[in-house]
Amino acid sequence: MARIDLKRELKHLYSPSAKAVVEVDVPALRFLMIDGQGDPNTTPAYAEAVEALFSVSYTAKFMVKRAAGIDYAVMPLEGLWWADDHAAFAANDRARWRWTMMILQPDVVEDAVLEAAITQVRDRKRLPAVHRLRLEWFVEGRCAQVLHVGPFTEEGPTIERLHAFIAERGRLAGKHHEIYLSDIRRAHPAKWRTVIRQPMA
Repeated sequence: MARIDLKRELKHLYSPSAKAVVEVDVPALRFLMIDGQGDPNTTPAYAEAVEALFSVSYTAKFMVKRAAGIDYAVMPLEGLWWADDHAAFAANDRARWRWTMMILQPDVVEDAVLEAAITQVRDRKRLPAVHRLRLEWFVEGRCAQVLHVGPFTEEGPTIERLHAFIAERGRLAGKHHEIYLSDIRRAHPAKWRTVIRQPMA
């Protein structure tokens, strides 16, 4: 059986160092996405969005495995975060945060497969957020990124390092981007690994 390892193929994007901020050029990538608003810790819509993303992504994975004999690991959850009023975002007013949660899809997963996976999950699991999923190409281009190790509540100093790096080379552009490499249900918060990425101009 053939196997695809996107994390290895895109190592420079998904395995940065925690020691130094680096500049990367992010190409157009194809994601299953879903939008929402509110505190991710308390808003039911957030948990529903994540459940829908993973359910469809795993369903598509097994469809490809059965039909084409190709296996791959489902990619980690990613999130774009912002607020209509930047002050609300900077002040950690999570009730006013907006987000797009997303999972990268390999090229081998054709649009028709994802549409079939969405239909199957909708019919079998009746998940409330499935109808809000969309497939979209996303282009970030020039970005800076760094790995944060530890709980999300302690990201502040890491983000400051990232922004300082960008300020020396240009300015912030686009949305705050996080890639969640750890399974937070199992790993200790002190060991959580999160890629923090910020587009720059």
